[in-house]
Amino acid sequence: MLHPMLSTIVGFLVLCALAFAGLFWITRVPLRVPATVTDDPALPRLAGHGVVLHGRVAGLEGAPLAVVLHGGPGGDHRSLLALEGLTRTHRVLFYDQRGAGLSERVTPERLGMADHLADLDAVIAAHGGGPVALIGHSWGAMLATAYLGHRPEAVSHAVLIEPGFLDAEGLATFEARRTALSRTPRVLWVGLLAGFRARGVTGDADAAADSIVGAVVHAFANHPANPYHCPGQAYDAPAWRFGSRASDAFWKAPAAALGAMAPGLAFGGPVLILAGGCNDWTGAPLQARHVRMFAEARMEVIEGAGHDTTWDRPEATLAAIRSFLATLTGSPLPEH
Repeated sequence: MLHPMLSTIVGFLVLCALAFAGLFWITRVPLRVPATVTDDPALPRLAGHGVVLHGRVAGLEGAPLAVVLHGGPGGDHRSLLALEGLTRTHRVLFYDQRGAGLSERVTPERLGMADHLADLDAVIAAHGGGPVALIGHSWGAMLATAYLGHRPEAVSHAVLIEPGFLDAEGLATFEARRTALSRTPRVLWVGLLAGFRARGVTGDADAAADSIVGAVVHAFANHPANPYHCPGQAYDAPAWRFGSRASDAFWKAPAAALGAMAPGLAFGGPVLILAGGCNDWTGAPLQARHVRMFAEARMEVIEGAGHDTTWDRPEATLAAIRSFLATLTGSPLPEH
């Protein structure tokens, strides 16, 4: 019979050997990251400011334009495609932001707020100019707020779905909770596995890093302690591909985003802020505070939804936005 201490050591070594064997096997499984517009000519595309963006426009020519801005930074618009339901009254423009999703990858110095705002200028100008309805989710709602200050005359009304923060106090609160969740063993383990698996990633120069960071971001959003999803449910909002450079560029200098968003808080037009009923982090408590920052804003809570209200409760989200737009235009919604 082995000595108890020796048995423990042997058992530990066996577990380590099995773990490393598993990790070695994971690295042998090829992982193909979706190609961007740079390498896949079949992808629909739009012209940004000196960059090619993955995106498209849905709806009839001549209808008012609504521009959709996804979250991240680094995400894509896949989970927001239900907003195509707004084509009853609007043309709806979707795009992945530069360096994110399936859009062209660019160097870090071309991922500043000014670059994102220039892309918005370009896509709006190319599709009839303003004024437009601007619809942003999470980080996209923050970018929309910055655009309200950059070109207020180009926006008739704005829909902000759970912006993460709009001022320095909000940033400090958000960053404290984000950091704590990101350092939990669950998220760190996913990052470790993703790092090993990235050795088998095929694709462009950013594919491996995008795969790693995308896995970590999903683990963060899906963490049981993160109210981005309703209790007992998984965070399952889909994405094509994460943009690690876009995310890194933002989090290296979030104060730059605060400076760009500040003028947008003076926007005098109508603003609808949506909050997920399950979310006590970036949900109703925070969004009620954001409502008070604008001259003409109101909040609506989407019950049974987490952070991604458009994915969790698409019809309820569409109904709230349609009602808001119909009230502004003064015309009834067309029948199905």
